[in-house]
Amino acid sequence: MAPPKITILLVDDSLVVRHLVAAELAKDPALEVLAPAANGRAALARIATAPPDAVILDVEMPELDGLETLRAIRKAHGALPVIMFSTLTDHGAAATLDALALGANDYVAKPGSANNTAGQIGPVCRELADKIKELCTSSRGPVVAPKLPPRPPPPRLAQPRPAVSRRVGEIVVIAASTGGPNALVELLCGLPPDVPVPFLIAQHMPPVFTRLLADRLAEKAQLPVVEGQAGDLIQPGKVWIAPGDYHMVVQRRGTRLEIGVNQAARENSCRPSADVLFRSAAAVYGPGVVGVVMTGMGQDGLKGCEAISANRGQILAQDEASSVVWGMPGFVARAGLADAVVPLADLADQIMSRVRRPAAESVREVTRGSL
Repeated sequence: MAPPKITILLVDDSLVVRHLVAAELAKDPALEVLAPAANGRAALARIATAPPDAVILDVEMPELDGLETLRAIRKAHGALPVIMFSTLTDHGAAATLDALALGANDYVAKPGSANNTAGQIGPVCRELADKIKELCTSSRGPVVAPKLPPRPPPPRLAQPRPAVSRRVGEIVVIAASTGGPNALVELLCGLPPDVPVPFLIAQHMPPVFTRLLADRLAEKAQLPVVEGQAGDLIQPGKVWIAPGDYHMVVQRRGTRLEIGVNQAARENSCRPSADVLFRSAAAVYGPGVVGVVMTGMGQDGLKGCEAISANRGQILAQDEASSVVWGMPGFVARAGLADAVVPLADLADQIMSRVRRPAAESVREVTRGSL
């Protein structure tokens, strides 16, 4: 028997968008698109009488905008998956980050031009469909054949890599996607201001979003956070976010270690890609890399972790319980690449334990050096 279809409520004040998106999503045999709603009030009334499996929610609408609608949804239906559908503008990006902070599960950027909506709607709707199915799979069972392979028994996930002698971490590289913005806030706020290494982050986000995310993280964290720019000197105690639609890499120029950005081909359909960042860090820092793979769908970061592991670096994966989607960290954990699979709340401490030598070890080294 075929599994039940995932029901979707599309909420958007544009008749053209409602028509095009609903028609495109309806082509997916795993999805059922309910009659769309033109504003937040209509959506809340529909949800109250017949809750869907997922909601696609526009940000800017008359009567009741997306943020107020989201607040009401979260108050009455805390676990209902909600994907924000916003434009690639400063205002749309800022509102989307507000929505993620309020509990939206994810977002997808609308086509950039109303005049070309029809031409761009196919890729946008494929992204929407993938995210809806990923978010709904955990509560509905595998509605469609997911990208994740069958999960092995839980005990394997608890087995760390065999202990080997590794250098103290000199750089931390982080991968994040779905659920990442909120998880990054918690992680960075848990780090002290005197952290002795740089942090480079590949968060899957488009242009504009990454700049605003860096600004918001800088407001909350004790460390400076900026969007990466070509030629930035990599230095301890600072955080760089890969710019949207660009890969960010570590590169050496003589004795200088700096940020590089490029628009090479997407990897895992991503730009920025964590695999690109992780490989570059492993090539430059060798065993001094600490790789961290956080919540997100897909498998970006897996190949990069293989490079880190081959160079005897260290790898941490966020655990399933604290992840919005356990795709990226799950792939790393199931591949046996992680030194530890830990809750989000413990990641900052786990990182610090790997980038600072224990006091006793430092004392022993000083003693040896003085003989």
